[in-house]
Amino acid sequence: MKVKITPSIISGKITAPPSKSMAHRLLICAGLSSGISTVKNVAPSEDVLATLDCLSALGDVCENDGKNVKVCGKGKIAPHGEMHCRECGSTLRFFIPICLLSEEETVLSGSERLLSRPLEVYEKMCRERGLFFSNDGRRVRVRGKLTPGKYSLAGNVSSQFVSGLLFALPTLNNDSEIILEGGVESRPYIDMTISALEKFGVFAEWRDENKIFVRGNQKYAPADVTVEGDCSNAAFFEALNALGGHVQVNGISDDTVQGDKIYGEYIAALKNGTPTLSLADCPDLGPIMFAVAAIKNGATFTNTRRLKIKESDRVLSMAAELSKFGAELEIFDDSVIIKSAPLHRPEVELYSHNDHRVAMALSVLMTKYGGVLDGAEAVKKSMPDFYDAISSLGAEVEFYDR
Repeated sequence: MKVKITPSIISGKITAPPSKSMAHRLLICAGLSSGISTVKNVAPSEDVLATLDCLSALGDVCENDGKNVKVCGKGKIAPHGEMHCRECGSTLRFFIPICLLSEEETVLSGSERLLSRPLEVYEKMCRERGLFFSNDGRRVRVRGKLTPGKYSLAGNVSSQFVSGLLFALPTLNNDSEIILEGGVESRPYIDMTISALEKFGVFAEWRDENKIFVRGNQKYAPADVTVEGDCSNAAFFEALNALGGHVQVNGISDDTVQGDKIYGEYIAALKNGTPTLSLADCPDLGPIMFAVAAIKNGATFTNTRRLKIKESDRVLSMAAELSKFGAELEIFDDSVIIKSAPLHRPEVELYSHNDHRVAMALSVLMTKYGGVLDGAEAVKKSMPDFYDAISSLGAEVEFYDR
């Protein structure tokens, strides 16, 4: 699908969409409970639907009315067929340790891009503990029984591996520790998982900067919970103000632990100077911050390495597309410099690279400069109603097939 956006006057109020990251976590906790839980304010993105598919494959009953999900948890892991993770890295990485609570072989499938993303942490863990793990590029197969103990992981790997273990380890028959070696990146995402666990009566705690203690013999209790507003997606609407818009973004909790809550500070810094900004704890902000930097004064972004293993290589994807606006970038192994340069309407079509955050970042720029974006359907992964949302703020959006 292609979308054409005409330069538009943007203004109005909008409520931040529900947090996809927290929805995953709350739904999984509900599924691990024994009883009925209700998770309210759930947006039916492709990623969230992947998690619901996997819960159903584990034997949980999920009733989804498009906004609220009732989960009838079985309180035990009993795989009922292949688990389809679609293109969602969170779903795949969260469920692998959960599947290892059962001794049955479990098959997890997903897109080719998803199965090419790093899983070595789990492969190494399974090898060291005598568990079966295979990945043929189409399906991941795991078999064996997870045991309590010490789990050492590199601190600079995806926090999703840590979260996956945090879901599973509390149910084991003894205490466990997760030890993160080196500096810890994306700690706020780990804190989100710990927060979700607490809502269902399960506790884990940081013992120091690199060690998480997980008490064993815990049981998830059913709960009624509400998904909070999403900072990573709210950033796209806030960015419209950097382009001359007048948008009030509501629905973000003051006490959220989301790392992406820093989006407001980062956008302010980009509007007022040429800052150096770290993406270590907020890699999902990369595409939209690159876009804002390009239209304002430029910037240097550090800790960009992990952007290369997302739905696309977001560094190269954004560099290719921003250059069509006239932006100038310098790319290094773990940093990106965006120079100050005059931008213009792209003379050729833009491409989403099948990446939802790339598609949304480019669309934000198009509200000022105009253009045509191919692959706009990528937004369904996290915010299916994105184009309705910006249209409600005054964006002139037109859709047509390839």
